[in-house]
Amino acid sequence: MDAIIKKIIEFRDERDWKQFHNPKDLAISLTLEASELLENFQWKESVEAVNKNKEQIQDELADVLIYALMIAHDLEIDVEHAIVHKLKKNAEKYPIEKFKGTSKKYTEG
Repeated sequence: MDAIIKKIIEFRDERDWKQFHNPKDLAISLTLEASELLENFQWKESVEAVNKNKEQIQDELADVLIYALMIAHDLEIDVEHAIVHKLKKNAEKYPIEKFKGTSKKYTEG
């Protein structure tokens, strides 16, 4: 994880873009890229979208991840720790015996 974050930050810094990358604007950009990712699925069944747009989906997903990792880097958030911590919280919210095989939200359980 550290190696890829380093590559992202080097790419940004070589272009002197950090000046534009405050947390708010990075979060906005992440959301915009997520919308572009979603656009690949609009008006299509999931399988059709993947078959037609796999490369664009890959590119937009990469953009989402790049912005997410830049936010984490700039806010000094350890991504691996954050994910493990969130998975633990989700395990408490969604115990297997209550939620296995269902798409219910924890408030419906």
